[in-house]
Amino acid sequence: MEGGPAAGDRDTVAPARIAATRLAHATIHDVAREAGVSVASVSRVLNARDHVRPAMRTRVEEATARLGYVPHAGARSLSLARTGAIGVVLPDLHGEFFSELLRGMDREAGTRGLGLLLTVLHDGRGLDTLAGLRGQVDGLVVMAPQLDPAVLAQHMPRGVAALFLNCAAGDAAARLCIDNRAGAAAIVAHLVAGGAKRIVHVAGPAGNVDAEERRAGAQAAAADAGVALCVVEGDFREASGAAAATRIADGTLAGDAIFAANDMMAIGALMTLRRRGIAVPEQVAVAGFDDIPLARLVTPALTTMRIDIAELGARAVARLATRITHARDRAREEASDHAAGTEAIVPQLVVRETTTTTITDRETE
Repeated sequence: MEGGPAAGDRDTVAPARIAATRLAHATIHDVAREAGVSVASVSRVLNARDHVRPAMRTRVEEATARLGYVPHAGARSLSLARTGAIGVVLPDLHGEFFSELLRGMDREAGTRGLGLLLTVLHDGRGLDTLAGLRGQVDGLVVMAPQLDPAVLAQHMPRGVAALFLNCAAGDAAARLCIDNRAGAAAIVAHLVAGGAKRIVHVAGPAGNVDAEERRAGAQAAAADAGVALCVVEGDFREASGAAAATRIADGTLAGDAIFAANDMMAIGALMTLRRRGIAVPEQVAVAGFDDIPLARLVTPALTTMRIDIAELGARAVARLATRITHARDRAREEASDHAAGTEAIVPQLVVRETTTTTITDRETE
């Protein structure tokens, strides 16, 4: 207990009693004058710090009630070195993938009493805003597969714990990623097993690590199987899948199977083939990647590589929360940071109606 006035209180005066009723916009300085103590003492009381004399605590609490003072959440969070929020940095919000990802993040954050602060980096635009998140969040989940890791590192706010989700390998202490190569190889092997000889791969955008890894996995698997694989550039949106399917329907692109680097492009291809009177899978098999909710609802239902997208988001938040906790406990962090390192999620093949009939059977019917 304090035996006398704290060092920060020695220059205070008797309570000013500046108001007998509530102020419209009372500040911490108003409370200090009303209670006759320093601003530092008011802060200690409001932040439930130890070593505050009961009499002082009572004066501050009574002054706070009289003035109707409400502590500023941001200022209080800074003094406590926590905000109760985590930042989520995404490359886009288009499509079901990101809605499912955010659903999982929100669910996990809610169970931990955390809020989410969302930032979108469209093609890297907005990188300068990252530094401004310092003091607003306790940590960051960063999904930026389109950015060079060195460039991203230069813009990260200092001293803020981070978990990098599907980012290119760099010097990041903690990464959570999808094993895109293995997933792409599995889908190509499935198409080959069904008799595919000429696979069209609708790739994602150049420079995107997910797209590049899926392309590399598909090319390696096709080479191992001795089948042709033609890469068509796409952008992860329905229209690019539809454009590839249009070329097949027009006869300007040869293909008996389409593997799109995500489900949205695969669905764009599927809908276009059906509109052009090309049977799926009887004439052209179609497969995607991600297993968004819509993949099981389209007709025919889409074969794809399943990522539990909501669980991926939840896992990212959980690992970040662990890093934040460890960062506050230096001894534990130095001994062993269990939230560090790279964790790879292996997607699972889900076979549905768009690839169920083998090409060999189609050719002999």
